[in-house]
Amino acid sequence: MKKILTIVGARPQFIKAAAVSRAIQESFSDRLTEILVHTGQHFDHNMSEVFFEELGIPAPRHNLSISGGTHGAMTGRMLVAIEEVMLQERPDWVLIYGDTNSTLAGALSASKLHIPIAHVEAGLRSFNNRMPEEINRIVADRVSTLLLCPTDTAVDNLAAEGIRRGVANVGDVMFDVSLYFRDLAARQSNALTTLGLTPGGYVLATCHRAENTDDPARLAQIVGGLTAIGRTVPVVLPLHPRTRQILSAAGLMERLHNIRVTDPLSFLDMIALEKSARAIVTDSGGVQKEAYFFQVPCITMRDETEWTETVSLGWNKLVGADAQRIATAFEQARPGTMDAAPYGDGRAATKIVDLILTQ
Repeated sequence: MKKILTIVGARPQFIKAAAVSRAIQESFSDRLTEILVHTGQHFDHNMSEVFFEELGIPAPRHNLSISGGTHGAMTGRMLVAIEEVMLQERPDWVLIYGDTNSTLAGALSASKLHIPIAHVEAGLRSFNNRMPEEINRIVADRVSTLLLCPTDTAVDNLAAEGIRRGVANVGDVMFDVSLYFRDLAARQSNALTTLGLTPGGYVLATCHRAENTDDPARLAQIVGGLTAIGRTVPVVLPLHPRTRQILSAAGLMERLHNIRVTDPLSFLDMIALEKSARAIVTDSGGVQKEAYFFQVPCITMRDETEWTETVSLGWNKLVGADAQRIATAFEQARPGTMDAAPYGDGRAATKIVDLILTQ
C-alpha cells in the first residue's frame, strides 16, 4: 500500500484534487492511501470549506492555517509546517497542483527530504516572470519526478527547457471535474434564480490576479470596462475577499454601482453561472478553460495566457487591462470552434493515479 500526501491550499486546487481523490476512492483504494494537507492559503468558508463539502473531497488530516503576509513570509511558514507533516507521515509520494505558494512550499519541502513529487499541471508557461505563479510553477517543475501535463503545449514547453524525463500528457483534470459536475450543478444550484438572471442574459466576471489588483491603474481600467458592459447587460462579479478590500481602499467599489457584486460563490453555483452566461470576463486561468468547456465566449483581462488553446480555437480573447478593449471584445464576442480536443478525454485523474502507482 502506497501513501500519497496531497498538498492543497487554494480554491482551484480543491477543485483539481476532487477529481484525483475520487479516482483513488473509486478504483485504487486497495493500493493507495491519500492524506490531505490543507495549508490554509484560502481559509474562509466560501473559499475553502464549502468546496470540500460540495466536491466530496476527504477532510484534510492536517490543516496548517497559514494565510496572509507577503509571498516570502507565507511560503516560509508553509515550508516549516509542511516539512513537519512529511517527517511525521513519511509518504511515498507528494502530490502538488498548479502554481500557488502552497505548490512551491510542498515542492521544496519534498525535494529536500528526497520524496518523489508528482506535479499536476506541469509545463504551463505564461513567459511572464513578474507573475508569482510563473516562478512557482517553474521551480516546482524543476524538482518534480512526474510532470503531469494537461496539454501538448505544456509538454513542448518542458522539452524546450530540456525536461523530458518523467513527462506525460495526461489531459486536464479540470475537464474531468467539469464533465462530472455540470449536470449536478444544473440540478442543485439556484444561483440564476437567486440573482434574478436568465440563461444567456448576463455576463459573469472575476478578477483576482495580483498583476491586476495590485496595480491601481489596471484595476481602474478593469472597473471601467466592466461598468461599460454593465450599461447594456447585467454583470455578476463574485469578489475574492482580497479584491474587495483593494477596491474599497482605492475608492472603486462605488463605481461598481451597476454591477451585481457577490461574495465568492460555491463551485456548483459558479459552474451554473458559467454554463449559462452570454460571455465571461476574467483573469483566472481555470475560468478561461471552464468557459471553453461550456462553449461560452471568454474575454481575458491579461496580456498573456497559459491556456493558448482557448485563444487559437477562437473562444478566448486577450485584452489586457484596458477598459475600451474589454468593452469592445464583449461587443464582438462570438463562439469559437470545437474542432479540437486539446484537454484530453476526461480521464486525466485515472491516468495520474496509474502513473504514480507504476513508478
